[in-house]
Amino acid sequence: MTLRLGDTAPDFEQDSTIGPIKFHEWAGDSWVVLFSHPADFTPVCTTELGLTAKLKPEFDKRNVKAIALSVDPADAHSEWIKDIEETQKTVVGFPIIADADRKVATLYDMIHPEQSATATVRSLFVIDPAKKIRLQLTYPMSTGRNFDEVLRVLDALQLTDKHTVATPGNWKDGDDVIIPLTVQDPETIKQKYPKGFTAPKPYLRLTPQPNK
Repeated sequence: MTLRLGDTAPDFEQDSTIGPIKFHEWAGDSWVVLFSHPADFTPVCTTELGLTAKLKPEFDKRNVKAIALSVDPADAHSEWIKDIEETQKTVVGFPIIADADRKVATLYDMIHPEQSATATVRSLFVIDPAKKIRLQLTYPMSTGRNFDEVLRVLDALQLTDKHTVATPGNWKDGDDVIIPLTVQDPETIKQKYPKGFTAPKPYLRLTPQPNK
């Protein structure tokens, strides 16, 4: 199944470390970071889940729930969590989906045969409260993900949803933002961007980030 930005994230019911999960019901009105990892008790995956656990306060501030997935069974996940918490010095406060039948992996195209015929690659989806897919990232099995980038994109998505702005390359929360080309009326610009803007070029108009 091919998923694209703006598609509705497929719903599913699957076992997990907290019992059976109905995905859309579990997500509720939160943003969701759904990410897969190749296998339990592997070193790169252990660091990634540790990082995600440590980011819980940041996710909470952004109304985000994290949920992981691999094709290992729930009892293996539960044993692995003990290892993660010991080696990464954290508490895993999010569920891990046990996708032994690869139902969810198939729905989200997480198995790439040129990487592995059975294990999931490092796929990551950001899903908004309307259950729409807003970001997709896919990393090879050998490369751990940059979770600072996940936070950065969440900040950008939530900001641009609230205000009529776009974010430039390497933008971080608090930096100037861009007035989209779709906004041209001078009176509208005065109303929406009361702090004014600079225009290095006619097509590039930078304005201070709203609420900063």
